[in-house]
Amino acid sequence: MTEPEPKRVKVEEDDDFEDHSNKNGSRATTCPYLDTVDRSMLDFDFEKVCSVSLSNLNVYACLVCGKYFQGRGVATHAYNHSIHVDHHVFINLQSKKVYCLPDNYEVIDANLDDIKYLLDPTFSKSDIETLDTRVTTFRGLDGHDYVPGAIGINNLKQTSYISATLNALVHVPPLRNFFLTPANYAKVRSPLVKCFGEFVRKIWNPANFKGHVSPHELMQAVTLLSNRRFQIGTVGDVLDFTSWFLNALHTELGGTKKKSTIITETFQGTLQITTEKLEKISEDQHSTAQIKVIGATVTKIPFLFLTMDPPSMPIFKDVQERNIIPQIPMYTALAKFDGKTVTPDGELQQKKFVIAKLPRYIIVVFRRFKNNNFFVEKNRTIVTFPVKNLELRDYVLPSTSADVATKYDLLANICHEGDNHKDDSCAVNVINKATGVWYRIRDMEVEETAPQLMSVSEASVQIYEQKLPVKTEVPDTKHEDDTMQQ
Repeated sequence: MTEPEPKRVKVEEDDDFEDHSNKNGSRATTCPYLDTVDRSMLDFDFEKVCSVSLSNLNVYACLVCGKYFQGRGVATHAYNHSIHVDHHVFINLQSKKVYCLPDNYEVIDANLDDIKYLLDPTFSKSDIETLDTRVTTFRGLDGHDYVPGAIGINNLKQTSYISATLNALVHVPPLRNFFLTPANYAKVRSPLVKCFGEFVRKIWNPANFKGHVSPHELMQAVTLLSNRRFQIGTVGDVLDFTSWFLNALHTELGGTKKKSTIITETFQGTLQITTEKLEKISEDQHSTAQIKVIGATVTKIPFLFLTMDPPSMPIFKDVQERNIIPQIPMYTALAKFDGKTVTPDGELQQKKFVIAKLPRYIIVVFRRFKNNNFFVEKNRTIVTFPVKNLELRDYVLPSTSADVATKYDLLANICHEGDNHKDDSCAVNVINKATGVWYRIRDMEVEETAPQLMSVSEASVQIYEQKLPVKTEVPDTKHEDDTMQQ
C-alpha cells in the first residue's frame, strides 16, 4: 500500500514576490523585476525593428539593455532574450504596454509612466499655448540641463545640414503646433509626415532622458522619398534640402497647387514678375548697340522663399596678401525685389521682381555656392542683417504695403561655417521666445550666443516672423459715464 499524499499547506507570500508563472497574458500591479529597469540605456530614437530578425512587426524594447526584439510568445526573440540574458521587462513599441517575460503578464505600475511618455510624448492644448511663454529648464539623466526646443541633434555622418534645417523649422510656431498634435495628420499615411511629427514632439519633450535627439527614423523616410538624394554619409546643400523638404511635406500632406496645407499657409507668399523683352536698335563696328524695351508681361507666382545672390568676392588679394571678405547690408541684397532693379534673363530679356503678398513667415536664402569651369566655389560675402524690425515696405507693392504689417523679426538663422561645399559644418541660431536668449546649435553642441555675432555670420537660410501690431483694448467709455452719473 502506498502512503496517502500529504496535504499541501498554503503559504502566504509577499505581494512583491507573487508567483505569476501560471498567469499567461494576465495583469499584475507588481513585478519583482522592476528594479532592473535601466533608464540610461533606453533610446527610442532608433528605427523600431527587431535587432535579430530586422522585422518591424510586433517589436518590443527591453527596458534593461534597450535592445529591440520581436514577439513575446514562446520561442520568439524577446522570449529567448529574457531567458538567456535574464532580462525580464519589455515594452511594446506600438501599444506602450509593459510585459514581464517569460511569465508573459502585463505590468501595471505608475513608475513606468515616464518611459511611456518618452516613447510617445503628448501635448495638451494648454501645453502648446504656453511653449513660447513658459520659462523652463530640465535636467536629463546624465546631469546636464537642457531647454525643450534648444537641444542637439545627433550627426549620423555628414548630416549637419539636415539637422540645422530641422532645428530651424521646429521653431516656427504654426508648423510646430500642427505637428505637436497627431490628430491633425492622423489620416495621413506618409512615413515622412509621421516621422517628422514624432521628431517634433521629441524635440519639445520636457521629460527627455537626455539633451539630444537622433533622427534615425526621419532620415530613413527622407532617404527613401528622395530616392537617396539626401542620405547618411553624403554631404548636401542646405538650400536644396530646405526646398525639397518643404515641398515634400506639402505633397505628402495632400497639398497641390490649388489645395493649401500648413506649409503654404505658413510660408507661401506671392511674387509679381515683370518680364521685359528687349531689342537691339543699332549695332555696328564703331558704336555700342542700343537696347530698348519692346514689350512687357506681368505675372504673379507663389513662392516659399526669396532667393538672393550675394555680390562676388574680389579676385585679387590686398597689399598684405590676404583675401578681403566684403560685407553688404541686408537691404542691398533685397534691392532685387524693389520692382525697379533689373535682373538679366538671357540676351534679349530682363526681369523685375516685387512682392505682391507677404507671408506670415518668410524664408530668405543666400546662394553661396556656384559652379565655375573648374570647381564649386563658395561666396563668403557677409550679409549683415537686423535681428529685429526688418522693414520690407519698399519691396512690396504700394497697394499691399498699406494694409499689412511689413516688419519682421528673425526666428532662425542657418549658416555654413566651412571653406567649401564638401565641409559638413552647418550651424543654426534659434531664439527661445520665453527668455529671449539665442542659442547656437551645431549637431549636439548647444550654447548661448549673442545676436551681434550672428549678424556677421555666413548666413545661408533665414526664417523671419511677421511682427503683427499689438491690439489695444478700447476702454468702455459708456460704462464709465454711467458709473460717474450714479
